Amino acid sequence: MSVADDIKKNSADTFGTKWTVRDGQVVPDASDLKLTNDAVSFDKATVLYADLDQSTDLVETKKWQFSGEVYKTFLYAASRLIRNHRGKIVSYDGDRVMGIFVSKSQRNDAVSCALKINYAVKNYVQAEKEKHWTGDYKIRHVIGIDTSEIRAARTGVRGDNDLVWIGPAANLAAKLTSLSADKATWITKRVYDGLNDPQKLDSQEKNIWRQWEWNEHKDEEIYSSTYWRKFT
Repeated sequence: MSVADDIKKNSADTFGTKWTVRDGQVVPDASDLKLTNDAVSFDKATVLYADLDQSTDLVETKKWQFSGEVYKTFLYAASRLIRNHRGKIVSYDGDRVMGIFVSKSQRNDAVSCALKINYAVKNYVQAEKEKHWTGDYKIRHVIGIDTSEIRAARTGVRGDNDLVWIGPAANLAAKLTSLSADKATWITKRVYDGLNDPQKLDSQEKNIWRQWEWNEHKDEEIYSSTYWRKFT
């Protein structure tokens, strides 16, 4: 069978087959799903994207060794904290990592994670960079968080496949990372409305979030924060 025949057959099978859907309790691995129209459904899941800011400029203007170390240390910090907050890492895409949270406190878990990533980048990663490299380069990042109904399906070819996450949160969390890195954390109103005081207020009980209209997406109400949460 030719490549063209393979593609035609896959399209016919996919568009012509009903989906098998089951409720999810934990974030699945790719091996938990079939390559056919098989999906795991979550009534609500929260997606966190952590994205290294200005990475194109970084790799175009700095030594590759330096760029590699920035990539590695940023992604390690973000990934370690995602796991520490009961999230599951579901993909790496160059300079970004995507985590999924499905616990009952998922919105608070994801936001707490984001605030600690902000602290880690500015106080641990940046500090170690300055010990080993000269120059005034500042590691900057943007985190986007949204929550919605989500379904996971397996895509790709046999021997080379992964999960795709189907739902607004997966797309919108990623789009939020295109906003200003001057505010490291961006969340939708859906996330904000589910936050408890520790994720909303600072030690003086002042709100750490600023409200915006997201002009790039239907003037949706979103929130940003420059706040970080210290941890050791």
